[in-house]
Amino acid sequence: MAKRKAVVEIFSYGEYSKWDRESKSIPKILKFTTEIEAEIGTEFGYVLRIKNGKGKLLSFKIDHPPFTDDEGNVRPPFAGEQYIRTNDFEFYLGDCVWAPLEDKLGKWEIITYLETKIVAQKTFHLVRK
Repeated sequence: MAKRKAVVEIFSYGEYSKWDRESKSIPKILKFTTEIEAEIGTEFGYVLRIKNGKGKLLSFKIDHPPFTDDEGNVRPPFAGEQYIRTNDFEFYLGDCVWAPLEDKLGKWEIITYLETKIVAQKTFHLVRK
């Protein structure tokens, strides 16, 4: 019997309620948009719905405007991995704006891969609120 192919869809994208990283709950969509009116604490990104992907590896990259860490080094893009835990899986990928606001404004590109193939991609433009 052939394995069923995983199906990935962007369910929602834009600005979200504050996300509790310790919770299994996905944040609530506040506004569908790719232009984010940013202030400290603004949460943005997208939610994926994945069917038939249990056990497969999702990897992701968040490319952001150049900003520096505490030592003055330019931060590389954020990257990570997540195994799909169920055959009906929801996955939130995003970020929250932190101080200083000025160096977070600009283009943020969020890309998700399923076993090296791009399955979701959105570009957000953060502008001052």
